[in-house]
Amino acid sequence: MDLQLKNKTVLITGSSKGIGFAMAKTLAAEGCDVGICARNADEVNAAVAAIQAMGVKAYGQVVDVTDSASLEAWIKACAEALGGIDGFVANVSAGGADNEESGWRSNFEADVLASWKAVNAVKPYLEASDCGSIVSIGSTASLEAFAGAVPYGAMKAALLNYFGNLAQELAPAGIRVNSVSPGPIYFKGGAWEDIRAAMPEIYEGTVANIPAGRMGSPEEVCVQVALLLSPLSGYTSGTNVVIDGGFTKRIQF
Repeated sequence: MDLQLKNKTVLITGSSKGIGFAMAKTLAAEGCDVGICARNADEVNAAVAAIQAMGVKAYGQVVDVTDSASLEAWIKACAEALGGIDGFVANVSAGGADNEESGWRSNFEADVLASWKAVNAVKPYLEASDCGSIVSIGSTASLEAFAGAVPYGAMKAALLNYFGNLAQELAPAGIRVNSVSPGPIYFKGGAWEDIRAAMPEIYEGTVANIPAGRMGSPEEVCVQVALLLSPLSGYTSGTNVVIDGGFTKRIQF
């Protein structure tokens, strides 16, 4: 299926490795130009080179998403280098920050506040596009009890509310807004690889609770993100797509 993403431009935060980089490659395979960012210069440069080798345009910068100037400068530079912006993926997260005040602040600033800042900066470019779209990468930790009363799940739940309301607000401007909430996703260098090595009982117990019998791959998340960014999903907005092999036990409507 042609997702009609060829020559479109999508920006992805936290995209030099893991799910973010897999997302960039998935979009590039569809002929989409990609703007990436991360905090490590060598990783950003390597990711840009890999995407360009796929035959599309790519632009990257070192960005701290908690720094407004850094984030806004990257968005502007991407638009100039790539010729506009059609889609934005809020992917970066502070992850499993500690359950102290510092951890709560870290997750709030990197997940919630940075997303709000990025949306404000990218919105004018999306308004100028004929297929403006935003996708937030969330987590099933926002949907039911998981890992305790910690900042990660709370902030992901806040983002579901924010982006859900944003879908209503931006629809008249022709901008669609959706969320994707992955369950446990395993990849080299990821959190679940570390957990498997350090706490195998937690890893095995988690897999045992997934009806599909395994954790997901980044690519299985990225395919759904690409579809939501595609003009083919032009009537889909305000939704949250759960990708978890049945891990969450809610009945979903």
